[in-house]
Amino acid sequence: MARRAHFFHSQGFRTAAIAAGLIGTLMAVGPAQTASGADEAAQVAAVAAPAEGSTEVQRFCSNIADAARDRRYALQEQELEKLRADIDVRIKALEEKRKEYEEWLKRRDDFLAKAEDNVVKIYAKMKPDAAAERLAEVNLELAAGILMKLNPKQSSIILNEMDRKAAATITGVMAAATRKEDPS
Repeated sequence: MARRAHFFHSQGFRTAAIAAGLIGTLMAVGPAQTASGADEAAQVAAVAAPAEGSTEVQRFCSNIADAARDRRYALQEQELEKLRADIDVRIKALEEKRKEYEEWLKRRDDFLAKAEDNVVKIYAKMKPDAAAERLAEVNLELAAGILMKLNPKQSSIILNEMDRKAAATITGVMAAATRKEDPS
């Protein structure tokens, strides 16, 4: 059905239908009633006119094809420039956020380093039995970090005062932290 509809709408079929209608009209009129040669030429020209119109359309389309292509490229270029500007704005915003986060991270690291130093100083001034009791209750990594920052004499006394299993676990964490290669 779609093929038939396409066939009926094609330019060639229209020209053929007009020509067939004209021939049928001429045949119905008969030889005695046919027009002169000049009239026949006008009728043939009328039949040929749609074919010439299609070439005019094709010529028109081919003449403006370059201009249309240039316009399409110009529109695409404008769209790309808008997108590029949008991306530049977003990159600038991301760079500002990255700088802000780096500053925040630096402040945080400085604070943690100061706090950690203060915590180490606190445990260094505590009695070894009290320090051992407190370190056994905190996070293993934190306890190991504090003991590693204390001088070896204080660390050994605190580990000596700790529960045997807790001291062994913390010592294992300390040993793993001092390895040069990745344990995983």
